Amino acid sequence: MATCLPQRDGSQSSDGRDSPRGARPVRREVIHAEHRFDGIIGHSAALTAVLAQLELVAPTDATVLLLGETGTGKELLARALHTRSARHARPFITLNCAAIPTGLLESELFGHEKGAFTGAMTQRLGRCELANGGTLFLDEIGDLPLELQPKLLRVLQDHAFERLGSARTLHTDVRVVAATHRDLPAMVQQGTFREDLYYRLHVFPLTVPPLRVRRDDIPVLVQHFAQQYAHQLHKPLAPMPAEVMEALVHYDWPGNVRELQHVIERAVILSAHGVLCPQVPARSPEARSAAPVAPQSETLGPRAVGWQRHRRRVQRGAFLRGCGSPLLLRGHVPDAQSDRRQSHHGLQCLCVTRLLSVQVERKQITKGCAVECQDRRQAYELAGNSIHT
Repeated sequence: MATCLPQRDGSQSSDGRDSPRGARPVRREVIHAEHRFDGIIGHSAALTAVLAQLELVAPTDATVLLLGETGTGKELLARALHTRSARHARPFITLNCAAIPTGLLESELFGHEKGAFTGAMTQRLGRCELANGGTLFLDEIGDLPLELQPKLLRVLQDHAFERLGSARTLHTDVRVVAATHRDLPAMVQQGTFREDLYYRLHVFPLTVPPLRVRRDDIPVLVQHFAQQYAHQLHKPLAPMPAEVMEALVHYDWPGNVRELQHVIERAVILSAHGVLCPQVPARSPEARSAAPVAPQSETLGPRAVGWQRHRRRVQRGAFLRGCGSPLLLRGHVPDAQSDRRQSHHGLQCLCVTRLLSVQVERKQITKGCAVECQDRRQAYELAGNSIHT
């Protein structure tokens, strides 16, 4: 388990701390953390504390549970754990438990034999088998179906599993790193997540701070993303006004680093005249008040509302009272434009006896609505008229 990686990291840290020049080497090392932590950028106290714990647990084989909101960079931390471990030369296999249908998730995780189910034409190795000797990163572990959780628990405890459609037990040497944005203890209380699996995953939890907690990292991230997309789009790196950067720093970023990345990408695409001006939302989505829903009367207008009320009365009479006191409409039904005029004259009706099989079909046309009988022949016969009259 011992490798030269921790010694090399310790020597770098001791250079910054023991150097007579003091804080300058340490600050340079922390700000350019992407060189040591695979693209993890920042120097805030919250991020530095997480990276310090990552350095301690990375050389071990302990199961790590990454907790945090969506877009905080949990997969980057998982890759950093793998890179700084003794398994860095072995595969790093990822599986998003929320992105695969439930019926296929077992096959993706444990593999299947030929003929195990319809369409299984060949044998397929699962992610647990592909990650043998390396690291298996299970993203969105909170979305793992309840029926698959005991099988994952067996992998964590005994490193054993069976392919779908096989009775032969296979063994794998894999380190599991899981991540979720869900509240797993609450899911345990609700019975949607196994308690024993939770405690087996909760060996070394790491909570990734949201971007609103590490506002000191926003200018560094903005510069990094601006340089990245300016290089990709072959555009000169434009300066950013100070007031825009101030707005970026004070925004809450509910989408965290991913949202900031997309805002900067859009700003680089739209940059003109050598100025980079990201469009910062005025308020966070959770702080926005919902747009008031206009009442139906204001949306449809008085004529349409009058016609809808009239149509409901006609349907109520045709369906609810049709069997007890028969009713058959004759003539045309007034549309929205003639509703006021027809309301004074009433509706011409013809009583018939026991209308049981007449179905009313409504059609929306350009000038209003019309109520018709689906079976016109039966309606005319019941009314005592000929089909040709």
